[in-house]
Amino acid sequence: MTSVKRSLSIKGHRTSVALEAPFWRILDDVAARRAISLPALVSEIDQSRLRREPAPGLASALRVFALEVATREADRRGAQSD
Repeated sequence: MTSVKRSLSIKGHRTSVALEAPFWRILDDVAARRAISLPALVSEIDQSRLRREPAPGLASALRVFALEVATREADRRGAQSD
């Protein structure tokens, strides 16, 4: 699967992050549901990751966040179908 690179401003600094398209789709969806911009969501995730010791890389933190969202939604769908 090919990575898609996006450039974002986080805390006034430009950075580029390469993630696979499914991760970007989840992040875009979460930002839209929260009615915030993608850079604002990435900034929240970035702040959270920096509180961890050792701090994971930004791309890893974004993937884990997206995976956690997808897992919660799948669990919720599974619970609703029972």
